[in-house]
Order: sequence, then structure tokens, then C-alpha cells
Amino acid sequence: MSPPEVYYNHLTPQSFLDRNAAVFRNKPAVIYREKQWSYQEFAQRVKQLASALQGWGLKKGDRVAFLCPNIPQMIEAHFGVPLAGGILVAINIRLAPKDIRYILNDSGARLLFVDKELSNLVAPIRDKLETVEAIVNIIDEEAKVTGENLSDLDYEGFLATEASELLISPLEDENDLISINYTSGTSGKPKGVMYTHRGAYLNALGEALELGMDSRTVYLWTLPMFHCNGWCFTWGVIAVGGTHVCLRKFYPETVISLLMSEVITHFCGSPTILIMLVNDKAIKTLKLSHKLRVATAGAPPSPTIIQSMEELGIEITHVYGLTETYGPHSVCEWQAPWDDLPMDERAKLKARQGVPYIHAAEMRVVDENMNDIAADGMTMGEVVMRGNNVMKGYFNDVEGTKNAFRGGWFHSGDLAVVYPDGYIELRDRAKDIIISSGVNISTIEVERAIYKHPAVLEVAVIAIPDEKRGEVAKAFVTLKPEMVVSEKEVMSFCHQHLAGFKCPREVEFCELPKTATGKVQKFLLREKEWMGFEKRIH
Repeated sequence: MSPPEVYYNHLTPQSFLDRNAAVFRNKPAVIYREKQWSYQEFAQRVKQLASALQGWGLKKGDRVAFLCPNIPQMIEAHFGVPLAGGILVAINIRLAPKDIRYILNDSGARLLFVDKELSNLVAPIRDKLETVEAIVNIIDEEAKVTGENLSDLDYEGFLATEASELLISPLEDENDLISINYTSGTSGKPKGVMYTHRGAYLNALGEALELGMDSRTVYLWTLPMFHCNGWCFTWGVIAVGGTHVCLRKFYPETVISLLMSEVITHFCGSPTILIMLVNDKAIKTLKLSHKLRVATAGAPPSPTIIQSMEELGIEITHVYGLTETYGPHSVCEWQAPWDDLPMDERAKLKARQGVPYIHAAEMRVVDENMNDIAADGMTMGEVVMRGNNVMKGYFNDVEGTKNAFRGGWFHSGDLAVVYPDGYIELRDRAKDIIISSGVNISTIEVERAIYKHPAVLEVAVIAIPDEKRGEVAKAFVTLKPEMVVSEKEVMSFCHQHLAGFKCPREVEFCELPKTATGKVQKFLLREKEWMGFEKRIH
């Protein structure tokens, strides 16, 4: 290989750790309960992992799977696996064994690291894993469930097998894969979304820039690290020399306590996470002595929850994206003149999905012929993106990649409007839009109206069949603790805030089914309601 050019280096997140292990040698890089690791100590463990992987026999491009919660070993994997030349496959810990089996076999993972508490997810499928050659137990003393050992090898013992010298060859191409992230598979088999070193590097810096992160950042892990590699914050926090605070499981009371005790400056989460926090009784104890900035995405947040968070002194940054865009692709970039508006007006503006990240470059809303829609805040079209943080494609799926990239853009499947100032606002997933008597109804608009009711904790709206109108809206509502409201009262409230044809015909009170990242699984609600009916296709 020829020596690197004077004016060019390959972009890779590994460079973040190389720099800051030297700059912030004794500063905490990772904190977990009573333990902490300095940047030097963390870098050493990463090198141990990489060396042990190579000593085991890992070759360039081999996939290494991790099934564990937000604990230090998962952050180590984000640097150690690529450093060894491997590709990280971080698996959703809330999947069923059959889904985990599919991901392991589809990705061709050779090595699997499993948190012992999650061994019950792997034990039933061990004999059906086609490519996994070895399993390593991750033993976390903070786990409440013992679990079983799936092999004789544990994580610390594996690290101890490191070779005397790390045989690392320089990265040959920044567009080589760094990770494969599998989608939730709600509309078919999970798809393996391919991330590159270059894309991860740029998106990590983009996250840090948009959220105002620096070496004083203390980041709390409320967002799953297995989801889009934690929106690339696994790398982004290290990029700025910040500190990771790991959190094995999300409990609102624990998070509220850590916000104060660890002086947390940043965290990320879906609107569901924010709803759980503001409605927990422990929120009354929250007293912030510092600036706290939170990025939310995963589902369009209602202005109501944004306002509730900001009334607590928490600054909300609203971002939007998909697994296929390394997590966030756009941000509701704040404008100084908006500072003087009333809080409810600011919340409405902040509920929009905004404009592309600085590094993301391009995002449009188009009609079926790929023409830009009118920027009138009313006309709907599909959000399409391209640029530095769009996936390389779907792993082992040429046709799926070709379809997603048709017309030279990534098709999100999300419907949105564009305002005259160029900011977009989501109105629905293409599959979620309600077509009633030929008129489109945005489920997001109906949900936002219901969220205004003081007794409502969460709501999901879907289309249900109707003989005359084709389909109409139905609302599934979760009430706040100790609140009692009737179906008639909710429907009456809707008629006060919505046009009559948009109001739900039915209201059902229940707990909403969700993914591990807090997204409501509307497909489960639809399946129940449409059973026996011919479903419409958009």
C-alpha cells in the first residue's frame, strides 16, 4: 500500500479515540454506577478487545454481533470491533429469539457477545445459528437476572487473550462498512442497513455540532445503543472528549436522579421517553443547576410534550431521520427571532422536522413524479434524502436497495408538507395516512389534538374500516395515572379542536404496543381492526 497523502486521511470514528486518549488522558470517558474509566483506560480496553478478536481469528470484514444493553462493553464494541477490521452488528435486545436468529444468520456473524441476563433469547436458537462459531458471555454485576452461561468464555476472559501486538492494517477505504443495523421489520423481514466509516464519522460530528456538545458534555444513555448505533452518539461523545454515563435500564426516577447527581448535559429519546419523564412523580424533585439539552425523534413529538419539557428548563432539539440515515438527518434549526414568541407558539414551531443537518446536505418533499411539492404548508408529498448520512444500502438485498434508491434519492416513506420558510413537517407514514371518502386525514394531526387533553398520557390513531367512507379514524388512548375520562368526552374534545370528518369514530383505552426505541407499533393495532377486511394499499 502506498503511504497516505499529506492532504488526506480516511474518515473513521477511530480517529476520535486516538486523539482524545492523548488529549484527555485522565478524564472520565465512561461512567457506570460506581465505576469509571479514564480515556486512557478506555482506549486500552478497546485495544485489548481488538487484539483479542484478531487473536481469535477475526478477518477483515467479518461480522461481530453484540446483544447487550447500554453498558460499557457496548461502547467498547463500537471502537474495538472496527479497530480489529470487523463490522459491528448491534442487536435489538427486545426482539424475539426467531428474529435474533434471522439477524445473526443473515449478517453471517462469526462471533456473538451476549449479556448473560439475555441468554434466554439465544439459548433456544443456538442449534439454528448457521455462521456463529463462538459465543462470549458478558457478565454485568448490575444485572438483576442471573441468566445462564452460553459458553465457558466470558468477556473479561476474552480480553485477557489479547495478542502481544495488535496487528492492525490501516483502513483502506473510508467507505468500508463499520456496522450493520437491522430495522424493526414491522412490514416484513428486518433489513440490514449498512453504515460506513465515513458516514459514521460525519454523522457523529453532525450530532455533536447540532446539539452543542464539547469536552464538558456529560451524556446519559437513555437511547438504546443498538438503535442506529445510538444515533452515532456512541462515537460522537468520544469525538468531543465528552463523558458517557451508561444506564442499563430506563427508569424515570433513576434518570431524574442522574440528571442532577451526574450533572447531565445531554441525552436523547423518543417522545415516549419524554412523556414518561414529565409524568413521573419524581419529576417534582428535578432542580437543574446547569443547562440540559435533549434531542428527541423516533415519532413526531406533539407541541404539548415539547412545551412540558421546556417548562422544566430543558431545551428540546427536535431531529428527524431513519435507520437508513444513520439516525437523524434533519433538525428543526432554531431561529433567534422565535425566542420572543409565546411558549406555545415556540413549541408548535419546534414540532416541525425542519431542515437537513449541515453535513447531510439534501432533503426534499416530492410528488409521485419526483417533482418538488408546493411550499404552502398544505400539499403533502414524500420525504426523500441523499447525501453523506444515507446508508450504503441494504446488506444482501440488491433489489431492496435499488427500490429504496429509485430516482437517485432515498425514499423514506414519510409524508410531509413544506412551509414557505423551507421547513418540513411530517403528516404521516405513507402506510398510516387515513383516506376517508377520498379525503386524506393525517393521524399525526388527530393525535396532536388529543394530546392537548389534560388526562391523556399517550395516543395512537389509525384507520379502521367503514362501509360508507372506506375508512375512518380510531384513537387508542392511554390515560395518566388515576385519571378517568369517557370515550364520549374524548370524542367531544376532538370536535372542539378538529374538523368533524377528522374526528375519531371510536376511542379505545389501552396500553400502546411499542418497539424497544419507544415507537408505537401501529401495525399491531391495525391488524386487530382490519382482520377479515381487505386492507387498502397506498
